Amino acid sequence: MPQPGQTQPDEDPLRPACSAPLTSYPTDNASPDQWQAAWRAQWKAREFLALAIVAVSVYTVHGFLGALAWGVVFAVATWPLYRKIQLRCPALAKGPLLPLLCTAAMALMFLIPMLFVGIEAANEAQNVLELMKHARNSGVPVPAWVERLPFASGAVSKWWGNHLSDPSAAAEFFSSFDARGLAMTRTVGSQVVHRGTLFFFSILTLFFLYKDGDKIMRECTVASRRAFGRRGEIIGHQIIASIHGTVAGLVLVGVGEGIIMGLVYFFTGVPHPTLLGGATAIAAMIPFCAMIPVALASTFLLVDGGTMAAVTVFAIGAIVIFTADHFVRPSLIGGSTKLPFLWVLLGIVGGAETWGLLGLFLGPAAMATLHLLWRNWSRERGTPLSRMR
Repeated sequence: MPQPGQTQPDEDPLRPACSAPLTSYPTDNASPDQWQAAWRAQWKAREFLALAIVAVSVYTVHGFLGALAWGVVFAVATWPLYRKIQLRCPALAKGPLLPLLCTAAMALMFLIPMLFVGIEAANEAQNVLELMKHARNSGVPVPAWVERLPFASGAVSKWWGNHLSDPSAAAEFFSSFDARGLAMTRTVGSQVVHRGTLFFFSILTLFFLYKDGDKIMRECTVASRRAFGRRGEIIGHQIIASIHGTVAGLVLVGVGEGIIMGLVYFFTGVPHPTLLGGATAIAAMIPFCAMIPVALASTFLLVDGGTMAAVTVFAIGAIVIFTADHFVRPSLIGGSTKLPFLWVLLGIVGGAETWGLLGLFLGPAAMATLHLLWRNWSRERGTPLSRMR
């Protein structure tokens, strides 16, 4: 800080333009308090400018924040595996080839199942269109499974006969779906384009995070230490650990449930076992939702007359889902972050309700960070900070 009597160059770009007690630049013989006030005013102005720039930048890209967040989640979840590949293939790690190959592999992991589901959905849509065409020409007789319904079989048979068995009634019934189907097709098409664009930006973000991951981690570590000190770095490690645990607890456990139930569907004769197995895997990533496709598969078997098979599928599904949701998943997510089961459940359910599918990963990360802060705040004095991790 300059002292009275010291000269200051007129071209000094860091000289404050104003201060609280002054109306111009501090003079050469200004007191240290005057220079301190001027420095504080300049610091506040720079903080305001930085916040304004950040706010404008975030608002500019706010439509892609979800895609960027997904890219970060993918990178954090797969970074240990990527590092192992780097160590095993040092020649590829020197250029952009390895990040490109790993990014392409991640993209195919999502695109191949989506393509398969799309083909199956298109085939089912074609079958539905053929059924509607046949119904308009000759009607649809009451199927045999309606009589085997455990309840309301008479009401369903009467409704079917009035709306679908007669060709004229069936034509009138299905004509109401034409306009809705066209509007739905347009909506689905626009959503596919929008989601595809966001997925592209997620994959692009993942590529650059793979490519410049070491540099980005160093910069984040330096910025965290400058802003929050050692505790900020501990919080960052907790967030990363929670994402790893959430990926293992949600994605891997969900895929495992889908594979097990897919095999059960196949051996019990459920139609489209692969498609229903994929639906079970996706639904199993959300707590208490995996029973929906299991109940649907049981219903398919029940209407086809396979009562014992339907009960078997439902019972096996309930056991698998109960075990995964109450034992396997909490141990994987809470074990990596020392998070109690209630906090894990609140993070998953609350995150999914607030942020959608992305909240399945953001929710546990937020709750793990909050739990770490609470433990740090409530710990006894003299407890080493490293033991709070």
